[in-house]
Amino acid sequence: MIALKESDLRKDVAKLLIVRASGHALDSQRQYPKWELKNCDLKRLLKEGIGGVILFGGTTIELEQRTKTLRAWAEKPLFLCADVEEGLGQRFQGGTWLAPPLAVAQIHRKDPEKAIALAEKYGNCIGSQARLCGLNWVLAPVCDVNINPKNPVINLRAWGEDPLTVSELTCAFNKGLSAQGVLTCAKHFPGHGDTSVDSHLELPTINHDLQRLEEVEFVPFKAIIASGVDTVMSAHVLFPNIDPNQPASLSSKTITKLLRDEIGFDGLLVTDALVMEAIHNFYNDADAAVMAFAAGADLLMMPADPDEAIDAICKALLMGRIPMQRLQETLHRRKKALAKVEGLNPSLFSQEEKMDSLLIECRQDRVLAEDLIRNSMEIHHHVPPGDLSSDNNLVRVDGVLPCPFLNNLSPAVCLPEEAGYRTTLCHEMGIPLWRDDLYEPLVLDRFQGGAFFLQLFVRGNPFRGSLFEKEPWLATIRQLQGLKRLAGLVVYGSPYLWNELNEVLDSTIPSAYSPGQMHEAQIQVLSSLFHFYEAPDFKAHTIHQFTD
Repeated sequence: MIALKESDLRKDVAKLLIVRASGHALDSQRQYPKWELKNCDLKRLLKEGIGGVILFGGTTIELEQRTKTLRAWAEKPLFLCADVEEGLGQRFQGGTWLAPPLAVAQIHRKDPEKAIALAEKYGNCIGSQARLCGLNWVLAPVCDVNINPKNPVINLRAWGEDPLTVSELTCAFNKGLSAQGVLTCAKHFPGHGDTSVDSHLELPTINHDLQRLEEVEFVPFKAIIASGVDTVMSAHVLFPNIDPNQPASLSSKTITKLLRDEIGFDGLLVTDALVMEAIHNFYNDADAAVMAFAAGADLLMMPADPDEAIDAICKALLMGRIPMQRLQETLHRRKKALAKVEGLNPSLFSQEEKMDSLLIECRQDRVLAEDLIRNSMEIHHHVPPGDLSSDNNLVRVDGVLPCPFLNNLSPAVCLPEEAGYRTTLCHEMGIPLWRDDLYEPLVLDRFQGGAFFLQLFVRGNPFRGSLFEKEPWLATIRQLQGLKRLAGLVVYGSPYLWNELNEVLDSTIPSAYSPGQMHEAQIQVLSSLFHFYEAPDFKAHTIHQFTD
């Protein structure tokens, strides 16, 4: 009898876990095998009751089939979610990839009503495409106020740099997303916007007192909770003035006393990924899972070892370390949330919707994507034609393994080459391009002679840390201007780098900025800069990379 009860308990505890899987069908196609379970393990865990899956990679057609397969393996309702803060196309080819949320915040400065309308359409676009692909939970919006320009992980993911803007835009986004029937998620409570450390790599600390947190960080969360957000994700950030001992995700003072009791949130609370180094550096897998659940988390995102997490929580419950009532409360919230999306099973869609799902992106989604880029980019002057035998298109990118927006057919490569600029990629795996002399940092003898057209793809990205801050682009602008060899500059992504470089950029130099980095952003920016009235046909060009 005891064994049966323990077996039943294990199944209930398994419902608390969200594990990660590839959107591709085959194990060999996994992009991140360290985190993405093999199919045999995934199928076993789903049979044993695992509560949900977070998906990454593949096409929208593959995703639709993958969600059907996972439902069949589970044979019971489960959460199927994805981190698609910037549209389904951010993670799954074939979906719409939208300019990042901070682009909408920039529009908000000029036209608040327009920005709020765009934010609602933004949510509606993501919700519609997620629903058609079989997802029932979207892990957005980010409610962090990006106070720190050097924030390496939030940055462009934020909906603004002040609490009122973030509140207005995230509530509008949540309204659009909810209208499609999928669950929504406000993250990362109590706030990750004023950090200079990436929690994927180490534990950030925010030392603000409670009054400051009430005036800034808490404001968007209170607003979106009042507007009916379904779930809240906790931050792997230490707030000493709330709890000096534990990061928010493991702190009952933060997620039970503050979020539940004082703010009054009664929906599902999910942790950020427990495999992140902010947690993994300090706690073993079993302890982290038990501490998060004991603190008040309902769902545990990506524990490093799902079986170990289940065993540890079961042991804590049986030993009385965590009261059984805690488990029953969580299971009730889970059941209530799943009931809300019960009708989203793709098998229940009409035949017309099934046909449309093969072409996930509808015309209004495409128009939205183009409008967001057009309304958030800046263009100054036109770039003169170059000479492929001497002039350079120097493209800086975080990395090439993989880089979803840059390949040999990308507009950032093809359009400058059409205009006479030969492409060279600059990335972390290449040969260093810099001298120690900050006045002439770029090693010019590694390039062909002539002018330089610079394209800098720089934004806050998980796992990148402050990589780009070590690169002397400010000095490089001064160097090339002094030699009269700077043909033009484009910054894709960080408005903070763009503003910094503009302080030294000669106003006569052709330049452009776009918050977006995707192909559509490249096309709009470069077609304007090079005065292409129609973008030429893209053709393959040789890319000369600085690699060993």
